[in-house]
Amino acid sequence: MTDREFDIIVYGATGYTGRLVAEYLLAHAEGRRWAMAGRSADKLVAVRDEIGAPGDMPCIVADVADPDSVAAMAARTHVVITTVGPYQLYGEPLVAACASAGTAYVDLCGEPAWMRAMIDTYDAAAKSSGARIVFSCGFDSIPFDLGVLFAQDRARQAWGAPARQVRGRVIKMQGTFSGGTAASGRETFAAAMRDPAVRALLQSPFALTPGFDGAPQPSGSKPKYDEAMGSWLAPFFMAPINTKNVHRTNFLLGQPYGADFAYEEMMATGPGEKGEAAARALAAANPMADENGPKPGEGPTQAEREAGHYDLLFRAEAADGRTLGVRVTGDMDPGYGSTSKMIAQSALCLLDEAKDLPGGIYTPGAAFGMTLVPRLERLAGLTFSASSSVV
Repeated sequence: MTDREFDIIVYGATGYTGRLVAEYLLAHAEGRRWAMAGRSADKLVAVRDEIGAPGDMPCIVADVADPDSVAAMAARTHVVITTVGPYQLYGEPLVAACASAGTAYVDLCGEPAWMRAMIDTYDAAAKSSGARIVFSCGFDSIPFDLGVLFAQDRARQAWGAPARQVRGRVIKMQGTFSGGTAASGRETFAAAMRDPAVRALLQSPFALTPGFDGAPQPSGSKPKYDEAMGSWLAPFFMAPINTKNVHRTNFLLGQPYGADFAYEEMMATGPGEKGEAAARALAAANPMADENGPKPGEGPTQAEREAGHYDLLFRAEAADGRTLGVRVTGDMDPGYGSTSKMIAQSALCLLDEAKDLPGGIYTPGAAFGMTLVPRLERLAGLTFSASSSVV
């Protein structure tokens, strides 16, 4: 990589999640040259002082309403971390700037219609400039994308072949999605109501694999009983984006899971009548519509973040019926504490293990592969484990 002024710039550092990322880098980016960026110099200085950063920490003013300022920012760094969403409203100028300047980029995007538009518009430019653009580097979709990748790796070790199907199950989740995620969900819903093409993309598991439509997929959209787990299942509100990223990873890596690979993602609610009632209630709810939830820029206390956690199961199934299980856990609330650690480690991985990755627009699984797993286990509070047991 050619030398630049900074290794990492955190864009959106004055927001709730951006501040958490800056705090994390302060403790884990020793020896790196990094800076904070946002729209307000005064707010950036205030955040710098509040998190205990050195007084000479660079604070860069950039605003997507002024594309020249964003382009100038992108040209100064090797990697940009952006937490400024909804991305469909505020994201394109930075993607365009990074694709032009050959700057690596990581975000927290869970907005598939926007992601597809960026792939169609900027993938060729990113390949030409060497820009490595990686979407969805938070709870959507790293634990799910890498959970499937890890399960397929263990399947090939155990069976000499990939799993034909993986079933993702959210076993436990304490904490909430972020205010930015809620805002992105509402904006995506509004866009779908306006545009039939957006609705079609949201409904397709292969919306992020241009030119490829795989085998019919389980929908995961209705409550059902899982005999293997002995539990009822409810639709998981993040499955529509995670599923698309899992299939794009398979697509970008050359179909190592198989061209007919199937993936399903749902939330376990427990056995019996109580589990069924919970599954049906979740299926009828719309968590993104809760006006009492966090707003963009808001979030839980440190104690609440630290009390959060999640536990995910991935059941890999071979064509001959053999199964194995992979568990992925996180030690903080998914939408804030865990997410801020994952995106920061993604940026650091682009500087180290993935520094030779060619330009293009990636998923975490396709960009980092298994190299991100030990980073997440050592420095971000995640665990990945496999066994012959599937529950």
